[in-house]
Amino acid sequence: MLTENSSPRYYDRKVTRKIAEALDDTRVVLITGPRQAGKTTLARQFVSDDRPYLTLDDIGTLAAARNDPVGFVRGMKGAVIDEIQRAPELMLALKESIDTDTRPGRFLITGSANLAAVPAIADSLAGRMAVISLFPLAQAEIVGAPGEFLRQAFSEEPLALPTRHEAAHDLVEIVLRGGYPEVLRRKSPGRRRAWLDDYVSLILDRDVRDIANIDQLDRLPRLLGVLAEHAGQLTNHSSFGSALGLSSVTAQKYVGILERLYLLKLVAPWSTNSLSRLIKTPKVHFVDSGLLAAVRDDDEERLRRDRGRFGPLLESFVVSEILKTATWTDLRLTFSHYRNKDQDEVDLVIEDRRGRIVGIEVKASATVRPSDIKGLQQLKAATGDRFLRGLVLHDHDRITPFEDNISAVPISTLWML
Repeated sequence: MLTENSSPRYYDRKVTRKIAEALDDTRVVLITGPRQAGKTTLARQFVSDDRPYLTLDDIGTLAAARNDPVGFVRGMKGAVIDEIQRAPELMLALKESIDTDTRPGRFLITGSANLAAVPAIADSLAGRMAVISLFPLAQAEIVGAPGEFLRQAFSEEPLALPTRHEAAHDLVEIVLRGGYPEVLRRKSPGRRRAWLDDYVSLILDRDVRDIANIDQLDRLPRLLGVLAEHAGQLTNHSSFGSALGLSSVTAQKYVGILERLYLLKLVAPWSTNSLSRLIKTPKVHFVDSGLLAAVRDDDEERLRRDRGRFGPLLESFVVSEILKTATWTDLRLTFSHYRNKDQDEVDLVIEDRRGRIVGIEVKASATVRPSDIKGLQQLKAATGDRFLRGLVLHDHDRITPFEDNISAVPISTLWML
């Protein structure tokens, strides 16, 4: 990974430890995540004499894998196989190989589509494969911070800021930049935008064909644009479809494909039997805020002029940062959102295996009012002792307590802890 007009810069990817540990005890390890997130750079660190590097982006290698998957794998001690979603038939050949030779760490594979979500693939390698997600760079990785936000959020101790803490230097610029390494090496907004536009075109033209048979491929860019304008809102497949002349069922299918390609993330609704007035519809977010801004045609001037457009962008940014942090923590977490029929909401509800809950609300302003914590108060009342803390993340430089277990904290806490 390079920074523009400078010597190479390699970022410390925090999931590296988890990959090394998985290779020590698991036969197949899958690194999955968006294209250009850094999977190849990371996977190459684990190349060895017994684990050579092969990429299915190479035409000859791809043809060999598709034409004779069993023969392709036969005789391999192991391998790093990049972009395996281009030849999913290889997965059954890998299963046959690792069932014969059960040594751990034989195959490290990468995929730019969520193969683990395909039942046939997930079932064929159940108990044999560890899945590790790699998203675009988190801010903690960019600035070289420990990345302990979630661990501290779920600790029994009060959340404490580092000794030298400050508000985000320029939150709009940080959010617009996002985390794709190739975007970070481009200094001008125009060059970043050009890369992101080309990236979206590549994904929607080539990668979609690898995982799905779509009759109306030309509708996907327009659908992505509609979804971008609804980022941070509840999904409505009927509305999305009608805007493009698609049925609700087709729109839902296409949204699922975009999620499998790691462009989108649907956050499920939180529910409990004790409350009957909850909205039970997912919210749509984008995995990278820079890409979201590019699809929405948002730039710095427009966002500073119209702060109302910045709120949804910031919410997707925060959700993405927290999901990235979760990939390297040892906590097992689930993510949802809370909204009731009175429109009171919590942007992100995080629950661990013990049932403990942390609520996250995102505000683009520097000022947090008592009305801004109403959703967190309701979540706290509904979950009782399970409620560990509620945090309003906003553009400030200090913690402001509101009541027991509910505070406003700087949004930069996400990458300063």
